[in-house]
Amino acid sequence: MPTASDSETLTRVGPGTPMGQLMREYWLPACRSDELKANGPPLRLMLLGEQLIAWRDSDGRVGLMDHRCPHRRASLFFGRNEEGGLRCVYHGWKFDVTGKCLEQANVPDRFAAPGKTPVKAYLVEERNGLVWAYMGARKEAPPLPLLEATLLPDAEIRSFWVLRECNWLQSLEGDIDTSHVGFLHDGLLRPEELAENTIHRWAVTDRAPEYDVADMPWGTMYGAHRDASPGNTYYRFAHFAFPFWALIPPGAFGQYVVARGWVPMDDTHTMFISLSWKNNASTARVRNDGTLMPGTREPIQYLPRTTGWYGRWRPARNAGNDYGIDRDEQRDQSFTGIEGIHTQDTAVTESMGAITDHAGEHLTVSDLMIARTRQRLLRAVKALAADGTVPPGVDDPESYLGARSGDFVAPSSLTWREAYAAEIRKSVSPTGRLQVPLAAE
Repeated sequence: MPTASDSETLTRVGPGTPMGQLMREYWLPACRSDELKANGPPLRLMLLGEQLIAWRDSDGRVGLMDHRCPHRRASLFFGRNEEGGLRCVYHGWKFDVTGKCLEQANVPDRFAAPGKTPVKAYLVEERNGLVWAYMGARKEAPPLPLLEATLLPDAEIRSFWVLRECNWLQSLEGDIDTSHVGFLHDGLLRPEELAENTIHRWAVTDRAPEYDVADMPWGTMYGAHRDASPGNTYYRFAHFAFPFWALIPPGAFGQYVVARGWVPMDDTHTMFISLSWKNNASTARVRNDGTLMPGTREPIQYLPRTTGWYGRWRPARNAGNDYGIDRDEQRDQSFTGIEGIHTQDTAVTESMGAITDHAGEHLTVSDLMIARTRQRLLRAVKALAADGTVPPGVDDPESYLGARSGDFVAPSSLTWREAYAAEIRKSVSPTGRLQVPLAAE
């Protein structure tokens, strides 16, 4: 387990923190493009502990900036979006999307110096229907990330967002923990309910897989494996990709493209973003009789949106209503009694507390990927703080293109890395950019 100091380093993301500095080296998804309308109202955003506003001016350009006016610190959330700028309603000062002050409306011309009073603003780009933000110190931002899912054509990408009320790290770690699936999601699914020699049957026949893990240029990778048919091995491959991306394995590897971001809003709130290919192989949990497993049937439902810092993408099933747990259903139909895969994950992850107490953990062999990922993060954070070593993937986004997740069956004669490379060579590549990784780090 990490020391108390290391735990603090891993979980704190605000300005001036080591992890916050690492996160600021990367482009971050800030909001959906369709959340901002030209000449529309500003949107409150919390990112890495900073209270920001995003807005789209009359020419369609997006701004992302400190919500406070540099004059008297009134919130620009209440500003008027008009004629190529955002005007503070307190004294009429006006700013463009770069943060430049255009007018000091209450100051006589001979005293006005608008060029000396900018708002702190960040670089933005739009891609995949998302507004990406660069919050780092570089004058020229690094390239946008090149995870396979972030390169899909807009017409072929599916995305959804959900607020989670806990630290980013424990949220991410749920995505790189494969052994929980056989319990939290499939705990009452019996092997005989599934067709013989199918992937889901092998997964629930052996709920304690063996693991191989490795550091990779983009982060970390695991290959969880179980016995399949004679002479074959069933694999589930997944990845952590810097700084907060997870590539999960519940789909057929050859036709499954996904990236899941756990964007830290602050130390105790995380915005989850899922990007996936519309042609992904089905991951439905279907029994022999054609029915879905209880607990997997309903999509996420949301509370009405508010304009607060945490008012977007709030799930209707949450801690306030015990995530809708149905104890009768839990007894004989669903392992948890909680409807929805994502909601099941949210319930257990938020139940750990706003920030997990790592000192109380007892990690074991099934947690190899979690331990390896924490170590990888700590090395990168400490190297950046010690001598400015650029974190993985910032300047070499092509390195991400060797990461593909999913499950498959391979001959047991292959090593896990050989099986992974062979499967990539056979895979559909909708972006034409998927690469066979050369070596682990």
